[in-house]
Amino acid sequence: MAKQILIKPVITEKATRLADKRDTYVFVVNKDANKIEIKNAIEKLYNVSVDSVNTAVMPGKPKTRNTKSTIVRGVKASYKKAFVTVTKGERIDIFGSEE
Repeated sequence: MAKQILIKPVITEKATRLADKRDTYVFVVNKDANKIEIKNAIEKLYNVSVDSVNTAVMPGKPKTRNTKSTIVRGVKASYKKAFVTVTKGERIDIFGSEE
């Protein structure tokens, strides 16, 4: 069930900075998941205690692609992000490296 709620971690410069300074990790989650379900999934999957969960729905954006003969118009899908703050001193190993 946790795999259905959490889609993937966001690995960007900003997300890495948040993880280092504030113990906040960013995940792409299922659009139907609420904060309680996200909290339970993170605690079960990574064995950490979660202090808070903030969510944001990122809107879809129009995209165009030029081919040889036509212009193809489409939409980049919207998605939901969760900003998960864990208890101070605990870490989530997103890259899967053993230390």
